[in-house]
Amino acid sequence: MMQILETLDKERMAINPLLKRKSELGQFLTPSSVAKFMASLFDKQTMTSPKILDAGAGIGVLTSAFLDRLVTEKLSDTANVNVVEIDEILRTRLMSSLSLFDGKIKLSSHVIDEDFIEWATNTLHDENSLLGATKTRFTHAILNPPYKKIMSSSRHRKLLRSVGIETVNLYSAFVGLAINLMEENGQIVAIIPRSFCNGPYFRPFRQLLLEKTAIIHMHLFDSRDKAFKDDEVLQENVIMMLERGRVQGDVTISTSKDDSFNDYVENSYPFKKIVQPMDSEVFIHIPTSNEESFIEKYPSVCFSLKEIGVEVSTGPVVDFRVKSYLRDMPEEGTVPLFYPNHFVGTHTEYPKIMKKSNAIVRDDAIEKWLYPNGYYTVVKRFSSKEEKRRIVAGVLSPQSVDYPVVGFENGLNVLHFQKKGIQADLAFGLYAYLNSTAVDKYFRVFNGHTQVNATDLRTMKFPSREKLEKLGRWVMSYSGKIEQEELNQKLEDIL
Repeated sequence: MMQILETLDKERMAINPLLKRKSELGQFLTPSSVAKFMASLFDKQTMTSPKILDAGAGIGVLTSAFLDRLVTEKLSDTANVNVVEIDEILRTRLMSSLSLFDGKIKLSSHVIDEDFIEWATNTLHDENSLLGATKTRFTHAILNPPYKKIMSSSRHRKLLRSVGIETVNLYSAFVGLAINLMEENGQIVAIIPRSFCNGPYFRPFRQLLLEKTAIIHMHLFDSRDKAFKDDEVLQENVIMMLERGRVQGDVTISTSKDDSFNDYVENSYPFKKIVQPMDSEVFIHIPTSNEESFIEKYPSVCFSLKEIGVEVSTGPVVDFRVKSYLRDMPEEGTVPLFYPNHFVGTHTEYPKIMKKSNAIVRDDAIEKWLYPNGYYTVVKRFSSKEEKRRIVAGVLSPQSVDYPVVGFENGLNVLHFQKKGIQADLAFGLYAYLNSTAVDKYFRVFNGHTQVNATDLRTMKFPSREKLEKLGRWVMSYSGKIEQEELNQKLEDIL
């Protein structure tokens, strides 16, 4: 049977250049090795006479992997397959893929040539409006949904809201609809970007997922670009298995470097390590070792920014919206505009020769976005996939620039208090804490993309203000460059 999957892999490689609508639809076809692994996650006790849903089915690699397992392991001699694919080029090849199983299994197949969101929401509405209507429900869903943002005013967004789903991307919409279309104890395996695990925009989706399903298994690829290497997909992806209506228990977390799965490793974790109790944001953490987490090792790290008297905001100056006010270098009537590049360790390099501007005209239209000069801890919002650190912090000292007010560009998060500077030792203490190796590792457990949002920082835990100030005084008294190991050791000593 493996020759079917090998055939489909060659077909996937051949068809990729033909998919002109690939970026428009957010399509990325699944390699057969990933499909086979995904199919292996289903509990075989549930696979007798399955009713399978594959939404955004592409050329049918996922469904074929599921059917291949049914036949190879002799789990069932019948299957009901429902594949949804809107792309005509893919749909033709999808039907050919299903035909490869003729004579191998009794297959009842339904190829649905509709937009999945429209079809699924209509299906759910029909059930609710027709008295005694037969519910369309599935025992298994295997998904590689498209990745594309959904505009808040779009038809898709309105359709999703009509069935109680609030989300911002096609991939979470597909998984949310699949959850609603499952039978009790129905199982879903999906490969999706890890971005849903944190951040405010995906909170309604996380709540839906956790209310209606149990997380059984999550798999991470160590290398960001290896799962879809032929498609140049750079999102960090997670393969997740869910079961509708099951009581949540321990969660299996597995990893491999790439889609060969040659170095596959798995461990089991209690659910409290996945979603921390009392976390109102319901961030989903994905630990990859049995070492104690930073929070477990140091119970004194238990304060929020709000509790230590600090606020965090995204830099309010969006440079491309105020181009006419920007200046390459300071001149009369301007004030500093700070970008991440201006902050190097504890120092502020200003002005700086770089592609970005150094100054912004101080004008009534700009004044509302300016901060009084003072001590601020800043955190870089975006990092490239090549960077070793996910969190990179810096400090603005008022002595760095001789101006009454300053601007912070949108690429920075700014730690302040009531839009004013904070105490010097606190600013340097926050700088040191955020730049520690332990915090960077901890942050990666629940953040799967290269962006650090203000909400992420609000949700993080910090030492007490007193300990941060002590750490800051050490930084301020230090002459020369602080090595990473010295910083890490000092933090441990203080905690």
